[in-house]
Amino acid sequence: MKKSILAALAAAVACVSSPAMPAAALRFGNEAADTMRINAILVDAVGRDIASPQERTAYVARLFEGVPYAAHTLEGSPEQLTVRLDSLDCTTFVETALALAYTAGERRSSWRDFVYNLERLRYRGGHMDGYGSRLHYNCDWAQDNMHRGLIADVTPRIPRTGYIVRSIDFMSRHADRYPALADSAALEAVKKVESGYRLHRFPYIRTADLRFRDVQDALRTGDVVALVTKLKDLDVTHLGIIVKDADGVPHLLHASLSAGRVVLSDPPLADFMKRNTGLLGIRVYRLLD
Repeated sequence: MKKSILAALAAAVACVSSPAMPAAALRFGNEAADTMRINAILVDAVGRDIASPQERTAYVARLFEGVPYAAHTLEGSPEQLTVRLDSLDCTTFVETALALAYTAGERRSSWRDFVYNLERLRYRGGHMDGYGSRLHYNCDWAQDNMHRGLIADVTPRIPRTGYIVRSIDFMSRHADRYPALADSAALEAVKKVESGYRLHRFPYIRTADLRFRDVQDALRTGDVVALVTKLKDLDVTHLGIIVKDADGVPHLLHASLSAGRVVLSDPPLADFMKRNTGLLGIRVYRLLD
């Protein structure tokens, strides 16, 4: 049903060929298909007039269920603003859903506006300027987007919140895993970012506390959850979006490596987290209008 609605809308929406930024700075998986589908999703979402940014996020995100998982789709030299709707990882899935929801909230229905908002979410200060400008770490992504009023960190508002302190420098410690860091300027840019997150203190909800009803009630459908890792030099290793069932129990909608696609996990979030022993808990963010 979702696919048929989008197909009909896509057929009715003209695909605009000129990009919102220089062509060399913008990369699509399939320009014609991607721009047409973005326009169709936005026309649909704007027409539904969903008032809540979180509900809008969840609605848009669920349109991507079943899309194949693919890692490293943002990588390449030089750095480009990559738009791909045919394959997603956990980060690009969340960023794409947020950018679409935010654009629909502005009552805009052009892929150009989506591209503008995607760049705002993905890059420091909202402007792409090389590999080092990408918000690689969740802590950095959160700080930058909160500072510009795009999201709120609502973790401290949720019952049973705790705090953890980490020095975040995983990328420079494991530079061999990131081909772009073979460039000394890119490595120095990443190290500069990391220097701002030494002994970084941030809030989180422990996995064990996710079973409590007061915690579950405080979560909303459409909240973005960042899954906090046990690794000592990193904060987050996975992202997803909350979808609550009819009983108000939160589940995780995410681009799953193990499932190979975007899925709504069958076990509730509390059980999903408990089964993943490398995780400590979650951080929670909300899109703002």
